[in-house]
Amino acid sequence: MSRSGRKLTVALAPLLFAACTHTTPSTIQAASTSGPPDSGQRVKREIRITGLIQAVHSVKILVPQIQGQVSMMTLTQLIANGSRVNEGDPIATFDPTLQMDAARDAKAKFEDLDHQIAQKIAENRTNVATRAVDLRQARADLEKANLELTKGSVLANIDKVQNEIKAAGAKIHVESLEKSIAFHETAEAAALRILELQRDRQKINMQRAEDNIKKLEIHAPLAGMVVHELTVHAGNLGHAQVGDQIYRGYPLVSIFDPSGMRVRCSINEPDILAIAAHSTASVYLDAYPDSAIPAHFEYSSPVASSGLGTPIKTFFAVFAVDGRNPHLLPDLSASVVLEPPPLPAAASGGGK
Repeated sequence: MSRSGRKLTVALAPLLFAACTHTTPSTIQAASTSGPPDSGQRVKREIRITGLIQAVHSVKILVPQIQGQVSMMTLTQLIANGSRVNEGDPIATFDPTLQMDAARDAKAKFEDLDHQIAQKIAENRTNVATRAVDLRQARADLEKANLELTKGSVLANIDKVQNEIKAAGAKIHVESLEKSIAFHETAEAAALRILELQRDRQKINMQRAEDNIKKLEIHAPLAGMVVHELTVHAGNLGHAQVGDQIYRGYPLVSIFDPSGMRVRCSINEPDILAIAAHSTASVYLDAYPDSAIPAHFEYSSPVASSGLGTPIKTFFAVFAVDGRNPHLLPDLSASVVLEPPPLPAAASGGGK
């Protein structure tokens, strides 16, 4: 073999040896987080529940329900959205022109009817006195006629008959006056009662208008923050503004006390077992996901309920927020994270 052939054989010998040799690839195993079953290590669990923020103390103020034929009212004053108020502070005012006119008209009619009643009472007293005089005169004529009848034995027959006729007429006149007096008194009392009822009706109308004027001035029933409600005005849905005509009974504003807030949520049936009395939780707002707010379990419904057409049952539960947080506002979506007691690794499905 030549020198060049021997050199080529020496160079290819390691490559041929490596190709003929069988090698096994190395494997890197990840460290087990559960650890050995007998190590007693616990697995941390958490339950996440979605819900809405609510205020413990809140009230919704509606457009006042005034009495009468008025269906729409003009807003003349409204407190700014987000303002803080104390109990009794003015919130909104509506135009009282129509109610003031109604109160003035009712008062004028009331005073006029009051004068008519006084005049009617005086007239009735005059009529009673006049009828009393007529009755006394008729009774006197009857007594005189009866006295003339006692002279029948000494009078002529024609005079005796005339006296009897006069006595009979006087008696009929007295009976007629007594009956007519009773009828006149009943009629006059009825007429007076009609005027009194008309006066009382105007008094009620006047009082109703005055009450309506008071209702048109809305004051805060509790201290807290004001939030404008969506309402229908000018054919559109939006926040009320000064000058809008709004139907009575529609929502105007809400007032809530920010010092006490809670989360109302629905819990699945299996997760309700993980909640115990005074369980602690953390509330995360979707608008502020990095802020954890401490809370605790307050109460839940005793019976589960399910939606129409679904077999899944849920409990509603309420978690009270601890302390005060400026980010908490009603109707914000939030998540409640519960940390139930950890389970052993074996119970959580750890391998042996």
